[in-house]
Amino acid sequence: MSTSPGAPAVGLDADEERVARAQRLLIGLGAVLVHRPFDTDVHGRLRSFLIDDAATVLASLRLLRQRPEAQLRQRIAELCGDHVLLTGGRP
Repeated sequence: MSTSPGAPAVGLDADEERVARAQRLLIGLGAVLVHRPFDTDVHGRLRSFLIDDAATVLASLRLLRQRPEAQLRQRIAELCGDHVLLTGGRP
């Protein structure tokens, strides 16, 4: 993650990290399946995720979705720096 000079580094909390990692994994697996739909290794990795990790990721996603809009906007500003519009309008 890049930050402006002198700005403290802000990282993802545990729920944000869990959901972000799962999203990247699932998008990657989906892309591979489009090109190689019968790849048993990819099916195995997807099955492993669904068995071992999906419940935890879904719980984290539910928690993230329960956050109030103002808190989400503040969190986006923290993660992106102060150059995002917090009011919901367009620049």
